[in-house]
Amino acid sequence: MNALQHPVQLDKHGLTALLVALLVVSVAAPASGVSATRATAGPTDLRSGGAAGVQATDYSTQSISGTEEVTVIDVTDGDTVTVEYDNGSTDEVRLLGVDTPEVYGSTSPSEFEGVPDTGDGETCLGYEGEVASAMAKNRLLGERVTLKFDSEADRRGYYGRLLAYVYIDGENFNYQLIDHGHARVYDSTFSMSDEFYAAESDAQSAGIGVWACEDPASELGEVTIERFHPDPVGDDYANMNEEFVVLQNRRSASADLGGWEMEDEYGNQYDFPGSFSLDSGQTVTLHTGTGSDTASHLYWGRTDYAVWNNDGDTGYLYTDGGEYVNSKSY
Repeated sequence: MNALQHPVQLDKHGLTALLVALLVVSVAAPASGVSATRATAGPTDLRSGGAAGVQATDYSTQSISGTEEVTVIDVTDGDTVTVEYDNGSTDEVRLLGVDTPEVYGSTSPSEFEGVPDTGDGETCLGYEGEVASAMAKNRLLGERVTLKFDSEADRRGYYGRLLAYVYIDGENFNYQLIDHGHARVYDSTFSMSDEFYAAESDAQSAGIGVWACEDPASELGEVTIERFHPDPVGDDYANMNEEFVVLQNRRSASADLGGWEMEDEYGNQYDFPGSFSLDSGQTVTLHTGTGSDTASHLYWGRTDYAVWNNDGDTGYLYTDGGEYVNSKSY
């Protein structure tokens, strides 16, 4: 389905659902009980509290030496973005004080306290790096943000990137990454280090995000989006059931998916049947069109237009409580 054929629509929170990006955040694999609340337009709501719950963050200890209003035009990973100034010039920004697992390349588990230095530990951190990247894309990509520079930190880092706090809707995104367990504190000099370390400690104690990788086998056992078939042969409208997405239960036990939700980048939403479960190791194919649900085949029920964009899209999976499970792009 071509993106131009998607009508502009509102998601269930009443906000414009047409977004550029992946997804996404706070996240938790269901098997480990890691929790994250959905954002109004994507995978994670970083405006709600992390390990410590919903709370207002005090930024009064910040020592700010300057600010810039910019637009985020690219997200490299969870802690690095590219921004554009009003004059059209661009710059790369490394989020000050935080370090998310790598997306391009491997992450050494030894950098994350308590995570075993094993293949499972590295794989788990790789997964969490994808989550942090998806969250940054969902929250920041295409948005107007404020860069704030800390007078106790260098203006630019070793690779020439700007070092800054990224503010969106008045909230410090750097801090929220730490608070929700999606990053560790990067050992450097900056005025909010005490607050960041306190938030990191809370996230570690709660075992959320990267800190769930202290038990990587548990964190990796989850329900995943395995693959998409977005472009059936011929007319998409005439072959709705040949457009589908496949999910797999990688847990060691049956997964109760009753009431879970699947969404695409444009806010199209499917609600799983209330009593649906998926046995360990099994897959289920979610078809775009209509049909009778079975243990291995579900039907979105679309008759007006297809869901998955032929040129690329992202699927987001949430629990019945709105907690982000994972996402996959193609």
